[in-house]
This record gives sequence, C-alpha cells and structure tokens, in this order.
Amino acid sequence: MRSYQHVVVGAGTAGCVLAARLSEDGVRVLLLEAGSARPLESMAVPPAWPSLMGSTADWADQTVPQRVTGAGVPWPRGRGLGGSSSINAMNFVRGHRAGYDAWVAAGAKGWGFDDLLPTFKRSEHTEGRDPALRGTGGPLKPGPAVQRHPIAEAGLEAAGQAGHPIARDISGGLEEGFGFCDLSIVDGRRQSAADAYLNPVLSRPNLDVVTDALVHRVLLDGDRCTGVEYQVGAETLVARCTAEVVLAAGTIGTPQLLMLSGIGPADHLKDLGIEVVGDLPGVGANLHDHPMCGVVYRSAQPVPPGTNNHGEVQGLLSTGIGEHGPDVQLMFVDVPLRADSLPGPDIGHGYAIMVSLMAPFSRGSLRLADNSPGTHPVIDPAYYTDPRDIDIVAAGLRIAREIGAAPALSTWYGGEALPGPDVRAKEDLQRYIRINLRSYSHYAGTCAIGADERSVVDTNLQVHGISNLRVADASVVPAPISANTNATVYAIAERAAQLIRSQPATDGLQGSRTT
Repeated sequence: MRSYQHVVVGAGTAGCVLAARLSEDGVRVLLLEAGSARPLESMAVPPAWPSLMGSTADWADQTVPQRVTGAGVPWPRGRGLGGSSSINAMNFVRGHRAGYDAWVAAGAKGWGFDDLLPTFKRSEHTEGRDPALRGTGGPLKPGPAVQRHPIAEAGLEAAGQAGHPIARDISGGLEEGFGFCDLSIVDGRRQSAADAYLNPVLSRPNLDVVTDALVHRVLLDGDRCTGVEYQVGAETLVARCTAEVVLAAGTIGTPQLLMLSGIGPADHLKDLGIEVVGDLPGVGANLHDHPMCGVVYRSAQPVPPGTNNHGEVQGLLSTGIGEHGPDVQLMFVDVPLRADSLPGPDIGHGYAIMVSLMAPFSRGSLRLADNSPGTHPVIDPAYYTDPRDIDIVAAGLRIAREIGAAPALSTWYGGEALPGPDVRAKEDLQRYIRINLRSYSHYAGTCAIGADERSVVDTNLQVHGISNLRVADASVVPAPISANTNATVYAIAERAAQLIRSQPATDGLQGSRTT
C-alpha cells in the first residue's frame, strides 16, 4: 500500500491529461490503467484504425439486443495508454456551441461553450486559425488532412453545389456547413493522448503509472473517498490518497466502478448484493450515443487507398427537428461503410456519405451484470426509441442523396447501392435506417453534471454526497454535443485539472445537490 495525493483511474484521453497536469506541481500522482503499456503497431497508422476494433486494445463491449433491430451493436472502446484516443478515427472536432450552451440550460452552470473555450484552446496548437477561437502552444497538434483524398475533395465541392455553406473552420464550434475537419494526425501518424500528454512526462519522479491494473472499487470511509482497491495479476493492492480520487474510466467504466463501490441506483445495487453507500439513481442513466447510417455508392472507378482516417470532410447541419442547433453530421467516407450485420450486395469499389444523428432524443442506460469487477456491464443505448430520431436521420439521408447526385461526384458515381434507388417511401427509408445501424462510438452522459436528482456530479465534477471523489471524462456530459467527443473530453479534463489544483479537496462533504 502506497499513499498519493491524487489517484487517477483510467489512462484514456482524460486520464492522460489529468496525470500530466496534476503532476506538474510535484505532488504524488498515481495513474491506473486496465490495459497494456505497449501500443499496437497499427495504432500509429491512421487508415488502419478499423483493424483495432476487437483487438487487445479494445474492451469490445456489445449492447443488449436493440428494439429496432433485435440484435446487439458492437461498442468498441479503448483499453491501454491513450484509451479510445489510441484506437478512434482521429476526428478532432468541437461541435457547435449551441450544444454546450444547452448544458447550462439543463443545470450545468459554468459549462457553456465560452466557459470551456479556454480549456479547448489550452489543449491544442493550431496554425493559421483565429487566435480568439483556437489555441496555440498546447500539446495536441490537430489540423486538416495534408494529403487529401479525392473522394473528400469531390464531396466538399458537391456539398457547395447542393447549396450548403463551406465553413472556414468546421472544427472550431461556431459554424454550420462543410469543410475539412481537424484530425489527430501529425506527420502522417496518429497523435493520441498518450503521445501528446503522458509519454513526455513519464520520467517525472512524482508520477507512477501502473498498467494491467483492474480497479475493483473506490475505498470509502463513511462518505469520504480514501483511495482505491485494484488488482495486478493475482495480487490485490490498495492505493491511498490524501487529496482526491479522480475517475476517468469513461462513460462505461466510470459508472460501472461507482456502482461496484456502492454508489448508484439503490434498488439495482441491492439486487446484486452490493451495500449502498450513496443512492444516486443517475449513475448509469442518461446514456446517449450518435448512431450512424448512410448512403452507400458503387464507384465508377477504383477508389485509391486513403492515407488518413477515411473521413476527412464533415458537414454539420440543422434539419429543423432537433432542439439545440445542428442535429446531423454528414461525412464523406472513402470506403463503402455500412453496418457489419447488414446483408446486401457485393459493392466492390465504393464510397459512402454517412449521416450521424448528433442530437438524439433517445436515452439509454448502463447497469451491472453482476458484482464482479471483470464482467462486461449491461449496455442499452435504446437507439431510435424516440421516433423523432428516425425523422432526423431520414432528413439527413435526403440531404446526402442530393449531395451524392451533384456534378462534382459524377466521375465517381456508379450507382446507389444502399439503400438503393427504389427505397423512397417514408416507411421503407425508416426501415433502412433501423437495419443499417452503426454506433459512432461517442458514448456519454452516464454521470451527468447537474444539481437535480438525476445528476451525479456537481459543477466542480465532485460526486454528490461523497467527498474527495471526482469524475472527469465523457460520462459527465449532460446532453449530446454535435461532434465527435474526443476534443471535448480533452477540454473537460483540462478544466478538471484546473479545478482540482485551484480547489483542493477537504475533509468536508462535497458535491451537495438539490432534490
């Protein structure tokens, strides 16, 4: 047993940021990670990211059978240093400010776009951008594709021909329209959170990083968190902390760990024989994700292999159905992407215009399967259970078809393979949306910021009713953002590090809420 001032659980995007920032002050920090310290060679190769799904760097979760399909949906998430930033598709996009400002309206005071902007900027180093909006001097070096794929270039031109605005900086958070988005690719290689934040500081004597360490539970003395219990190999260990434990295990791992520790929905915990320390019904609730569908085209000519992430251009648009700003994202993909389980024709050379629902109304849940730390949890995103979500995606598919028929893509157009030119009726298009269901892997919301009875952390990210315990990852996101989540997680973690350093934990009760 060793004592630290801070124990950070999870060395994904948020955990790498927290370990680097908190250890700057010379305090003792322990970073625990369930995955391996050794990266896979393919992690560094941008177009190879699909091969990482199901690898040793992936927890390889699966949802319960969804009501709209009757089948489960693969839910990849990163396992190892860098977490999902080491296996994701490398889009570095903030999303429109309207989504963050909706957090404030929902009770997350102080978490609007303007509040987060300083930490967005602190995480990045950009060149040739508006310095009032984009950062310089940060560890990350995001930027648009250098070697641009011809499908992406033609798609952007086609979007303009279809009447959509061309954005100057679609990754910045202020614009709607289409543009080459920023990618976490530097000199042709992936830049993960481990690359940017953790690896440069591993030599600090006050920072310990332990991998292959499965955390069982947080340790509590009454309503005060005092450390964590974890396992390395066959050995069970304890790490005590004098300041705080910070959970950064992600939208799945963090609520799972809280519930294993007796913090969560009381009835659920009792059913599993777990002693209830804190009855927080919001733990594991409010689960949301961005489901994807798309129009898949046969190509009239061979599609050259990409050197980037297969999706270099994004469009962010409002259908008029969502409540808070843009509600669909369109992306030109240089492979014929569709759901793995979807039967259909052999497309051969092809490409796709993918449509992602950015502002889902549907909400799901995460629950424990049993009281064992190593068991995969029960994940139900409840895709399309609110019918408005289907309407938004259908509107997005209509936009995608209009762009797909524009002159700029004519040299590539070899016919619509999916859903197929005969699928036009509302009912047929809705059926296609249900069966061509992919997760965009943007899970969030299971430990939401707020002050009501369904929230889990307060605006300082402290767990309601438990002192010296914070959460800093995508699980705190109270409502969906209109973007890939990775850039936002960096900003949340940077903000959390500032909060911890400026407001050290006390022995008093933190995280109070109103009910």
